[in-house]
Amino acid sequence: MKETGMDQETIVYGIIRDVASNDPAFLQKSRLVNCDAILGLTDIDAFPYLTTSMFSIPTEELEQGTYQTQVIHFAGSYQAVEYHWEDWIAKFEQLLKRMYWVSATVHLETELSGNHTFQWDSPGAYHAPSDELYVHCEWEHELSFSRARP
Repeated sequence: MKETGMDQETIVYGIIRDVASNDPAFLQKSRLVNCDAILGLTDIDAFPYLTTSMFSIPTEELEQGTYQTQVIHFAGSYQAVEYHWEDWIAKFEQLLKRMYWVSATVHLETELSGNHTFQWDSPGAYHAPSDELYVHCEWEHELSFSRARP
């Protein structure tokens, strides 16, 4: 039986889509900036943590998952991070401010509050470091009921 309160597990995962471009110099620059931003995170962080080890930086190889757009994915499990969600979002947005991207999506799966999806979209062709951020939140709540069998 799962405990309630601060013992609940929360899963956070998502992706950051980088910029597709026909300009090889721009692609190299933007991907190096993104890589540096992620590698600039610490390996040990105060709760709610956002660390380098949560992220995967794709290779440039076509057959290895990068066609036109790099998809940077990340994930972590926390103890009830939803009670500190504003702090986690602030850390994530600080990272996004230092990166080039078209969109970013974060999924928050909680045991008691349902599932939430947060989406950042660039109002232009892409977001460059230090541009303003735009976010909208979609909320879904899934409940399951079980019936005791006689």
